[in-house]
Amino acid sequence: MARQHMRYIALPSGDDTPVFGQGTWFMGERSSDIQREIQTLQHGIDRGLTLIDTAEMYADGGAEKVVGAAIKGRRDDVFLVSKVLPGNASATGTIAACEASLKRLGTDYIDLYLLHWRGHIPLEETANAMEDLVEQGKIGQWGVSNFDVDDLNELMTVAENEQVAVNQVLYNLSRRGIEYDLLPWCRSNSMPIMAYSPIEQARLLEHPALTEVAKRHQATAAQIALAWVLRDHNIITIPKASTIEHMVENIGSLSIELQHEDYVTLDAAFPPPSRKKPLEML
Repeated sequence: MARQHMRYIALPSGDDTPVFGQGTWFMGERSSDIQREIQTLQHGIDRGLTLIDTAEMYADGGAEKVVGAAIKGRRDDVFLVSKVLPGNASATGTIAACEASLKRLGTDYIDLYLLHWRGHIPLEETANAMEDLVEQGKIGQWGVSNFDVDDLNELMTVAENEQVAVNQVLYNLSRRGIEYDLLPWCRSNSMPIMAYSPIEQARLLEHPALTEVAKRHQATAAQIALAWVLRDHNIITIPKASTIEHMVENIGSLSIELQHEDYVTLDAAFPPPSRKKPLEML
């Protein structure tokens, strides 16, 4: 993939970010895999996948250390996303968690910092801490993850719309519940969705409908699943690649243009929601 094939999306701040990034969930868990993980992330950056998503939770900070090694000497080339656990998201805890993440990442700022999911700490307290981090220059902007419509409506009572950069949620062909109300809400409020687990941690890949569409495009099932998620221009996705070969396969999805018959096939196999469903998480 040439870099010019990458599509970008504007965040509420006005900053542009690639719609296709690199996830790091499960990275940093085994020392024998770390060098390969670093090389895979670096290859992705070279190919234009400059958005990297991680979290303090992943491998208890191990994934952040992998990312830190991958971006060493090229920090300005990447758009870095990390997350604070809800139990750490108090006024002082958010600051401390961010500083610990910065140390593991080997940088002095995180481009986008997310509350990983809704916890018991009041949203106003977390939002104020996030704004403090912005003022201190430790983060560029902040957002949330795993927030449903009710959560977002409550958040909008303590934060300005343009302060909340994204909502990162589970979304793929088999998890379409957000299409009923959450995706329309985010679209109407100019809040991009960041879709995690876009191929359902590979569980989707043997489905005959995906195989059928993949054959039409001389592509792989994973590429079709990713192209389907990216059909909506309000969505960013962050698939994880374990190897450079996997990375190259993922990138191939950006050149696929699904057709009407493809959507008919996929909608028949994975019907869109007809009613409100609880927000799903992995």
